[in-house]
Amino acid sequence: MRFVTLDEKHDDRSPVTDPVTGMQFYELSHPWGMYSPIFPGYEEVKLERITYHAKHGVMTQRVVTIMHVSTHVNAPIHLIPAAAAVGMLELQRFFGTGVVISVPKGKWELIQPADLERATPGIQPQDIVLINTGWHAKYSDSKEYFGHAPGLSKAAAEWLAAKNVKLVGIDTATIDHPLATSIGPHRNGPQIPYLLPEYKAATGRDAIQDFPDWNPAHRALLARGIPTIENVGGDLDAVTGRRCTLQGFPWDWQEGDACVIRLVAMLDPTGKFRLESGRTA
Repeated sequence: MRFVTLDEKHDDRSPVTDPVTGMQFYELSHPWGMYSPIFPGYEEVKLERITYHAKHGVMTQRVVTIMHVSTHVNAPIHLIPAAAAVGMLELQRFFGTGVVISVPKGKWELIQPADLERATPGIQPQDIVLINTGWHAKYSDSKEYFGHAPGLSKAAAEWLAAKNVKLVGIDTATIDHPLATSIGPHRNGPQIPYLLPEYKAATGRDAIQDFPDWNPAHRALLARGIPTIENVGGDLDAVTGRRCTLQGFPWDWQEGDACVIRLVAMLDPTGKFRLESGRTA
């Protein structure tokens, strides 16, 4: 048995192709494990082997983790009191037609409604929307990935909600700009030391004045019942600018605030795949 290490990349951007139907599967998740990059301020993943092949003839493991690690979905209850938890969300939220759009952004830039309006293919109602800023290529345990990332503005999140999309994902650690989270000046932040003076030196402005609200984009989406996916990665570039069938199911966890998912894009270039009708013969 071979374990995939966390530093392995999906560099070939080659889909896994079903030999019978020609269906193509694209991995859009980062690897998950004990050394996954952790959002600043959160506890690390802990794995322990409880039984071993040599002694017991079987391997079992104990996992202690938060769910906001690697590629994961956030339920509305994550930030909205008394809102839906993971297991309460409709299954169709996590499967269906979607679009992967290119919105390249650099250090500390905000995604605005105009970026979404000009993205191609166009965003349609009930789409699953995945946003490729280019930041997934920086995925690592680094200040750059977590502290310098771009993020959605509140106006962009409200634009997506008004479009009536059913799920929004992004290739950064958080839907929001990092300085609108505890990485910056909010709640128990800054979780990354020296980030606020660095922002002041680079821009001449105070982060708390530029980002006065805590998680505004996240709350704009979750308050409308739209789950969010963070740390999208894998072969994202290979399907950017395309319409795809997308799926990323979480556990049926009734109390869950978030859940690690396996996010996959599927294409059917031959037209041979079919969803069964439920016939009995």
